[in-house]
Amino acid sequence: MKYLIVGLGNKGPEYENTRHNIGFKVAEKIAETLDVSFNTTNFGWMADGKYKGRRVLVLKPDTYMNLSGNAVRYWMQKENIPLENVLIVTDDLALPFGTLRMKGKGSDAGHNGLKNISEVLQTQNYARLRFGISADFSEGKQIDYVLGTWNEEENKTLSERIEKFTKASLSFVFAGINNTMSAFNGK
Repeated sequence: MKYLIVGLGNKGPEYENTRHNIGFKVAEKIAETLDVSFNTTNFGWMADGKYKGRRVLVLKPDTYMNLSGNAVRYWMQKENIPLENVLIVTDDLALPFGTLRMKGKGSDAGHNGLKNISEVLQTQNYARLRFGISADFSEGKQIDYVLGTWNEEENKTLSERIEKFTKASLSFVFAGINNTMSAFNGK
């Protein structure tokens, strides 16, 4: 069985440690856990590994957040990966910092990366793992906030939260979405 885990983010050093790039950070930790490296490929950077006998493709799209759907569709088609074996890892303003929420389907909740994926795939029925970044910004400052770096308090537990999200992502591969949601949601 093959799985595609896509960490959403934006390419470029100016975005590397921003809240909006948490999907990339989780993808990097998954690759590290699987002991594989990213290689430049079509639509981004791909790490190809195995987890408990299952092939796991970990993608960091280079399309920028708002055009992520093209990368997801390309790799699903190229590798013949069914929709139920795709997991999108992204940031979420509506959740408190570090909160983990996995769902098997749902709306884009105003997230432009998820919106584009839904438009390109013509469905909202794909698994997503949302990383809470909270909404600690004043009116009109949302873009500055999501493209801003983590504060000192967030940095203290960020690596532990990324580790938790990595475990949830790999649980999705081996235990399935329902078991993973039961074990990890809200934790």
